[in-house]
Amino acid sequence: MLIRNLLSSSHIPSLRCFSSSAPCLLKVGDTLKQTRTFADEDLMEYAKVTYDSNPIHFDSEAARNAGFEDRLVHGTLVASMIPHIISSHFPGAVYLSQSVHFKLPVYIGEEIAAEMEAINIRANKKRYIAKLKIRCFKNGELLVLDGEAMAILPSLVVEQVHR
Repeated sequence: MLIRNLLSSSHIPSLRCFSSSAPCLLKVGDTLKQTRTFADEDLMEYAKVTYDSNPIHFDSEAARNAGFEDRLVHGTLVASMIPHIISSHFPGAVYLSQSVHFKLPVYIGEEIAAEMEAINIRANKKRYIAKLKIRCFKNGELLVLDGEAMAILPSLVVEQVHR
């Protein structure tokens, strides 16, 4: 199931690379994106791993009683799209931190577009520490979360995701 979800995600790099033969290097201002639609089974699998069985994720009535339209996707499951972008483009990267502000609820079946933008990159020995602006949107424009993340990248070469 995980493999299918990873394969069904779409990755949309937004990088300034002009030659198909030269490797694309991450620069400040570059953005990497991914879209994903969360399904019931994603919530079930996530709850098994995290032990988060809050009824607002599994019971429509409980979600409505809490003031939402329907069952919610776990906010941290949505936020997990960012480390997935990093690991798929920078194999061997180490995720250091993530601060997230949840703005709007995400409901099952909504397409979410996650993006990370490099806002600072500094060399550290033979690796790089990247500070990233992170955001997720639904319906192409509604901000559902934002924040910052930091990662140690083994290289600035952006690996192309093959589907």
